[in-house]
Parts: sequence; C-alpha cells; structure tokens
Amino acid sequence: MQRGCRTAARPTMAAALGGLRGLLAAAGRAAGPARPWGRPAPPGARLLGQSCRRPAEPRAGPEPGSRGLPEGVEYIPTRKKGKNPMKPVGVAWYSLYARTRLGYLFYQRQVKKARERYPHGHSAPQPCCFPGVKILPIPVLSNNYSYLVIDTASSRAAVVDPSDPLAVQAAIEEEEVMLEAIFCTHKHWDHSGGNAALCQQHGSCKVYGSALDAIPELTNPLADREKVSVGCLTFEALATPGHTVGHMVYVLDGGPFGGPPCLFSGDLLFLAGCGRLFEGSPETMLASLDVAVGLGEDTLLWPGHEYALECLTFASLLELDNPALEQKLQWATQQRQEKRSTCPSTLGEEQTYNPFLRTHRPELQAVLGLRRGGGEHPDAFRARVLKEVRRRKDLYKAT
Repeated sequence: MQRGCRTAARPTMAAALGGLRGLLAAAGRAAGPARPWGRPAPPGARLLGQSCRRPAEPRAGPEPGSRGLPEGVEYIPTRKKGKNPMKPVGVAWYSLYARTRLGYLFYQRQVKKARERYPHGHSAPQPCCFPGVKILPIPVLSNNYSYLVIDTASSRAAVVDPSDPLAVQAAIEEEEVMLEAIFCTHKHWDHSGGNAALCQQHGSCKVYGSALDAIPELTNPLADREKVSVGCLTFEALATPGHTVGHMVYVLDGGPFGGPPCLFSGDLLFLAGCGRLFEGSPETMLASLDVAVGLGEDTLLWPGHEYALECLTFASLLELDNPALEQKLQWATQQRQEKRSTCPSTLGEEQTYNPFLRTHRPELQAVLGLRRGGGEHPDAFRARVLKEVRRRKDLYKAT
C-alpha cells in the first residue's frame, strides 16, 4: 500500500593547483585506500558496491572564459557562514570534475558529508498526487532533488537523477514499488552518482539518457522527442543542451490522469533560475529554455536543485518593482525557514519572475543597459540578454 553582487578575486594558478591537490587528498581520505580505476568502492563507502567507471564521452568542453563551479557546488546562501570547500578554478577544475576520477571522489565526499549533516534530507518532502500518479521529491546531498514517480495502479516506478542511492532505495522500500527506470538528465555525478548502485539492486532496471553525455551505466540512449513508458506513465525526453552538451529533460504526460504535464528539468531550469553554461553558448541555452516554455503555462516544474531563495533574491535585484517576484520571494523565505521544499512551481509562474525566461521584457533589458542593435535578430538580442543575466548571476554572492 502507498503512503500518503560581489566579484570574488580570481585565484592564482599556484593557489588553484594547491587547492586541487588538497581536495584530491581529502577526497582520497574520504574514499579510503587507493584502488584501481573502475573497481567498486569498498562497503565502507556505503554506495552499495557502486563502480566509478564512466563511459567515454565527447570532448565538448565548457564555453571559453567560463569560471563556474561544477554542478552541485554552486553557492547556496545559509545563515551559517563558512568556507566554501571549493574554490573557483575555472575550466581546469570543471574538466577534472566532469571527466576524471577526481569528480567521483568529490561526489563521494559530498554524499558522506550530506548524510551526516542532513540525516533526514535537506528539506521536508511534499508528495504530489493526482489519480494514478504519485510524485515524491527525495532531498539528497546538500541541495539536490531526486524524484520517484509512481504509477500507483501497478506500483511500477521511475526515478529521476538518483544522486544518493541509499536515500532513493529507502523511498522505494517505503513506497513498496518496483523500480523499472532511471531517467538521467545529465552526466554530472550529483545527478548520476547513484545509477550503478541502483542497477545492482534492481537487476531489470534500465538507465535512460543522452548518448552525448557519458551517463554512468546508460543502457537505453534516447533521442530528442523519444517516449518511454513505465507502467501506465509516459515520459518524453527533450534534448536541452547548454548546461552540458547532452542535457535532457523529461516530461510526464499527465493528461491520461487528469493532471498537468510535469517537467523534470535537471539543471536546465530552476525556480527563478537556470543552469550554468558549462558546455554551451547563450544561444544554445536560450533555445533549450524556449523548448521548456513551449510546454505550456500549466506545466509543473520539478527542478534538480533547491536554489529558490538564492535565485529569487538575485532576481529581485534586477526587477525592483515586480509584485509577482516579491510575493514569491516572501513565500519561499517562509518555506525555507521551515525547511520545506519550494517545488513545484509552474512554467506560467516562472515567466512572471524568472529573469532567464524574461529576456524579451523591456524592463529587464533596460536594467541591464542593453539595446537591440539595428538589424539584430530578436533571438540574437535575447541571447545577449541571457548572457548578461548569467554573467551577473555567476558573480552574485548572497549574504
């Protein structure tokens, strides 16, 4: 039965390399004794025998000049001020995080620390139900969300972006469902790190995602607009590159159940925010965001991270006189004070306050000091606006 804007100083190369060495050493200590590449982690790592093997991936790198942190370590405001365990070391760090064992070791460290700090998750989960469907957000790591999506008639389920396999497995057991599918939005460990362990636990489970993104344990590569059924549930995969070259989002068709479409957006779109442009241009990200907006205003947005308070606070600096934004910020502040999740929102809501979906708005363009050039295509101008908003967000530090 189911149960109901400061700019941080750029570090010197010596400092950056020193920071990387320190992190590698710390991650190595957290992971235990060194072992051959691709061998399973020891039981003490509590990853259910997960392998750190990754398939080969295209060598598409981040946009030149990007100084972003790897996904999962973007600054999130807290009341307790502390030293960020990661220093922004730009392209070199992202390459190490995304393509080498260092990223996997850092992920293991994230999992261990989050389990200690948030034994019951960083937020109180708030299930969403409509006839025949249950969506259970699973708070994992320090600010990620995985989602268990259940066909309640057959007790078959899919999980989106299983970061921590223990947390996901606990939800599966509590809901008494059979896991049939893992939908991975992209390759970053904080979205794909639990794939191997869950596949080991659930032998018939399939892993879906883009072949362009080197997703661990991928069994069923998906093309743009391809559909997958899990029980009576139908998911459509949409290619949305920008954050990574193979980023995909998944749309659950709620129509047969009398519910709205549900967008599991990974790191494409957050409440009042969007993902960093690690492997794409502003033009690419803009096109991907337009794909999401085209799903309709009633579509529920289930993002990959709990970034609402930071993103809304940043947005309020750009639009000082936006009643919808002010109201949403007050609501999110109350939610986070009570450690409650802020998802889902709707795409209709997002278009009233999310600056990354408001690049066409004259008031935002004016605040940024941008004007459309003579003969400039409207989408090219919107991409310039997006680039400037993203630049300011990357430099923004909440207090």
